[in-house]
Amino acid sequence: MAAAVGGFGGSKKLVEIFYDVVSPYSWLGFEVLCRYRQHWSIELRFRPAFLGGIMKETGNQPPAMVPKRGEYMMKDIKRMAKYYHVPMQIPKDFFGSVIRKGSLSAMRFITAVDMTQPQFLEPVSRELWMRIWFRAAEEAGLPSALAQKLLAMTSTPEVKNRLKETTEEALKYGAFGMPAVVAHVNGEAHLFFGSDRLELLGNVIGEKWLGPVPAASKPRM
Repeated sequence: MAAAVGGFGGSKKLVEIFYDVVSPYSWLGFEVLCRYRQHWSIELRFRPAFLGGIMKETGNQPPAMVPKRGEYMMKDIKRMAKYYHVPMQIPKDFFGSVIRKGSLSAMRFITAVDMTQPQFLEPVSRELWMRIWFRAAEEAGLPSALAQKLLAMTSTPEVKNRLKETTEEALKYGAFGMPAVVAHVNGEAHLFFGSDRLELLGNVIGEKWLGPVPAASKPRM
């Protein structure tokens, strides 16, 4: 597990976000934490992991698999997207295009980006959330030839093992879903689940919550 960067009153605190692009709530947490890098004394570390593996190991299941919870989630996502200023559009066939299809290939692609071209990790992850997979690489500024090379890497043992290791690390912290945000304070790891615990995260690391779009911080989408 990652070492702490600092504690209260010290240097920057390390905040890790374990995420999967199949998770809309991961996108919300991802964007808001990106905005808060300008306002909180944190080192934000992106940790692409596989939600399907976490669900399997913990016996959890997607909210959409529970009818009433799925109905609520569809309404909740729209409200949260508006509140957080994230242009989230729910796919018409959410179950077929998102839940059944899964995200293993996408997360292996992101892992390959993280391993070889980490400067593109943030924009590629963002574009994938916007449901434009191959265009995601181009829109993020990744050269086409390099994108093809990274796509080819997704079937290699190195990429598969890295994604598995990151997923296992999230499980060790106690993750059971995503986003799983881990703050390191005074040598202790604090796990927060979901995109609606960021105000509490701020309190634990000694920072002030300034709303979903803090002043002078503009959404990038």
